[in-house]
Amino acid sequence: MDTISTRLTQLGIDLPPVAAPVAAYIPAKQHGDTVRTSGQLPFVDGQLPATGKLGAEITAEDGYSYARIAGINALAAAAEAAGGIDHIRGISHVTVFVASAPSFTAQPQVANGASELFGEIFGGDGAHTRSAVGVSVLPLDAPVEVEIEVLLH
Repeated sequence: MDTISTRLTQLGIDLPPVAAPVAAYIPAKQHGDTVRTSGQLPFVDGQLPATGKLGAEITAEDGYSYARIAGINALAAAAEAAGGIDHIRGISHVTVFVASAPSFTAQPQVANGASELFGEIFGGDGAHTRSAVGVSVLPLDAPVEVEIEVLLH
């Protein structure tokens, strides 16, 4: 059986360093056999690839990509708190916040960027409950924010 780290290599996914908190919180915390992350933004090399609202400056397709990136960042935070990616056996819950123009209603399609990522990585153990929430603004004017709860071995 392949490990999760092997699966990430097969998919060409490198977990990035965990972003330093910008306020009074920690990136992730283990409690029993779960780890829950704080919201993670779609940082790439310390920068947001875009800012603004879905349905205005940003398309749903780009939002999907940003949710995927934020999902990778959330997984990195969870892995750090768990003592390594191979201690994670699956995903329990995903919350995706989508900075949305008032008429934008495709939050679920944007959130699929993170959800489908977890399915690629964990297979059936990537199946999870989810909330896809439209909000007026996110920190740093980020387009999406993802938080996850993972299950440990």
